[in-house]
Amino acid sequence: MTATMTALFGGTGPDWTPRQVPVPKPGPGQIVVRAHAVALNNADAAMLAAADPTAGGSGKEYQAGYEFAGEIAVVGDGVDTATVGQRVMGTTPAGFAQYVLADQRHVLPIPDGVDFTEACALPTGLLTEHRALTTGGYQPGQSLLITGAASSMGLIGVQIARALGAGPIVATTRSAGKHDLLKQAGADIIVVTSEQDLTQAVLDATAGEGVDLALDHVGGQTFAACLPATKVDGTVVNIGRLDTAAATIDLDALSYRHLRVHGVSFGFTRAAELGAVIAAAGQDLLPAVADGRVRPLIDSILSFNTADQAVTRLRSHRALGKIVLTVP
Repeated sequence: MTATMTALFGGTGPDWTPRQVPVPKPGPGQIVVRAHAVALNNADAAMLAAADPTAGGSGKEYQAGYEFAGEIAVVGDGVDTATVGQRVMGTTPAGFAQYVLADQRHVLPIPDGVDFTEACALPTGLLTEHRALTTGGYQPGQSLLITGAASSMGLIGVQIARALGAGPIVATTRSAGKHDLLKQAGADIIVVTSEQDLTQAVLDATAGEGVDLALDHVGGQTFAACLPATKVDGTVVNIGRLDTAAATIDLDALSYRHLRVHGVSFGFTRAAELGAVIAAAGQDLLPAVADGRVRPLIDSILSFNTADQAVTRLRSHRALGKIVLTVP
């Protein structure tokens, strides 16, 4: 293993800057992974914008990235769940690098037959969507509403719901052109919100009762519309804010239906909690990844050398699935 590596940094301008930096060394409970591929998330574009000194940002430089896949190169003291040479996928700050330092609890083994470009696009979706279901008290056979279902996270959510026996699954999209994509992912009923009223369409599809559990990736008034679309004693879980973080809700819909409302979001400051979430997702979902029931949709595969094109694609909001960078 070399002494230095290439990593991508934000905080120098509108795009990432490649730099040569020392290869990290693992501490107790940590591993170093030779990354083969990394995946972009919406948070990557937001962080770039917040740090861009040419557009009023902080100018605070940072090593970018979160999702990665590769082979374990070095293990630290006390590591008992990972071995050198093992193929893993995971999530950690500073993940856009040739060698990634990670907590051993924040990676999962890559099933045979899944390549690195697919694997790197899975960890955030697996852990977040699975945790949203468990937080919502999901039981097999329950009906689900998944908003923003054609997003990269939403598509993983639909596949997970189908693999875990949900039904019917009502999926929303703003574009009628994504109907077939959502059907292929496992949705039973598609609601095109640019043409249909979300609440009424869901009630019509569920004999006026609403769904047992709503997973909202959109926020804003879409979140508000989920409340009256959820049945009495049901649950609404907010996962993302593809629209906006602000919503005006009908408290009568919340109260009269005796609804439970939760939110899920994960950072890295509570390492043990995140490790438990990842482990639970792996236990329940890796068999479905292995047999192809859960796989990410890949929009495009670029390289570190064309990372500026990747972030431009991310900012466009036109990506259909995940954007992946191969690591030199």
